[in-house]
Amino acid sequence: MSQYENSFLRRVLLVDAATCVLAGLVMAVGAKFVNGLTAIPTGLLLPAGLILFPIAAFMAFVATRAQVSRGAVWLIVIGNAGWIVASLYVVLGNAIAPNGLGQIFIGAQALAVALLTLLEYRGVATQPVAA
Repeated sequence: MSQYENSFLRRVLLVDAATCVLAGLVMAVGAKFVNGLTAIPTGLLLPAGLILFPIAAFMAFVATRAQVSRGAVWLIVIGNAGWIVASLYVVLGNAIAPNGLGQIFIGAQALAVALLTLLEYRGVATQPVAA
């Protein structure tokens, strides 16, 4: 893998980790406030927010290793895809009834995760397989 590809993938993973921490803080620490604005139940916000902290730690760990693990990045890509699908289900599947701002909140974070996932996919797909 070229130095550019390596640093690109590391940066994307670190941005993804940082966004997980920020979203986790908003959803876990601010669950009641966010619920009041979005009508997303705190019973969904709190656990979803809390799960983002170990995910962020894993992403940061992967990004800061001497060699970025392809398998770990694929796990992150698959996990992000799962988050996107779950987000779409929450909004479109009538799992909950968020208000308009809630739909925007869920949709915006799903779009952000989708963009990061595409960048991570690009980074890992162009990484040569070790012999």
